[in-house]
Amino acid sequence: MSTRISTWLLVLAVIACVVALGIVDLVTGYELNFFVFYFLPVSIAAWRLGFPAAVGAGVLSAIIWSGADLFSGHVYSSHAYAVWNTVIRLLAFLVIGWSVARVRQGLVRERETAEALRKAISELKVLETFLPICAQCKKIRNKEGVWQGLEVYIGQHSNTQFSHGYCPECARRALEEAGLAGSKTEP
Repeated sequence: MSTRISTWLLVLAVIACVVALGIVDLVTGYELNFFVFYFLPVSIAAWRLGFPAAVGAGVLSAIIWSGADLFSGHVYSSHAYAVWNTVIRLLAFLVIGWSVARVRQGLVRERETAEALRKAISELKVLETFLPICAQCKKIRNKEGVWQGLEVYIGQHSNTQFSHGYCPECARRALEEAGLAGSKTEP
């Protein structure tokens, strides 16, 4: 609920900022232009609320600017120039909103990637520590003092899975011990 209230307060603040800029634009007339100041509420909307909110703030800014320009007494030689100026400003607001929203998305993705990397590194640090291992059976003593098989310990502390097989030397030795392969003996 608190997030919803803060979102609505932010939306109202963006609208108030755009309206205040429109009033300043109206009072100062068409000779002073406050066009770039409209980028601030559009950028805030894009950063905090995303691109759809930036579109809303951009459209509102274009409408407010157009109204302030119209009511300030600015006379154009053709209505097409007034429309052109409004469309150009709208496009500028939308480009700024899109750019800020993309930067924000990139930063969020970078933070998530960095956090995943930090987690992976911390998991690897567990395996880089001094490990007490039995010289005979190769079991590892964990932090609680319990002896675990090598595969169990490494499997619990990493994403490693084991498959078992024989190296050529051990396979030959196992076959010889089982009597399945003849051992070569010299005469």
